[in-house]
Amino acid sequence: MSVKYGILTLLFGQNHHGYELKKEIDSLLSLKGKVNPGQIYTTLDRLIRDQLVTSPGEDDKDRKLYKIEPNGKKELEMWLLEPVSFHSSKDDFFLKWSCARKIHYPHEQRMIERQKATIIQQVMELTKLKTEALMDGNEETYLLLSGTLLHLEADLNWLNQVENRNRS
Repeated sequence: MSVKYGILTLLFGQNHHGYELKKEIDSLLSLKGKVNPGQIYTTLDRLIRDQLVTSPGEDDKDRKLYKIEPNGKKELEMWLLEPVSFHSSKDDFFLKWSCARKIHYPHEQRMIERQKATIIQQVMELTKLKTEALMDGNEETYLLLSGTLLHLEADLNWLNQVENRNRS
């Protein structure tokens, strides 16, 4: 999980202070884990340094607020549209998809289509390698690739389910 993009997602809709960001990122992660508060502030410092976020001041309780800048919105959009590699695609894509839904991202369907295309390309490449492993008598590689292909198939089925529910 990228704390950077979680923070950009949360700041997309409104300004937040650090503790709010920590609670909301924990919520975005749901069952995946909790984020160390220090990681939030370190990431915020980097986002400010990279001019993706600024601090417009403090709230009424003297807590420093953070605000996303146009470059931060652009960075978030680029990340949302970037397909996720197969090794952990469903978990990583689920986070990305959750971020997109939270900000009502208008290109959610495009994200899903690009992710599906990436998985289909990976399936084609791995199927070729699996066939070569079978022809070479390399049982271990054949079985490893078969397992990976089953995971990719499950991810593709899940994406189809997401896509179908979005249409209804």
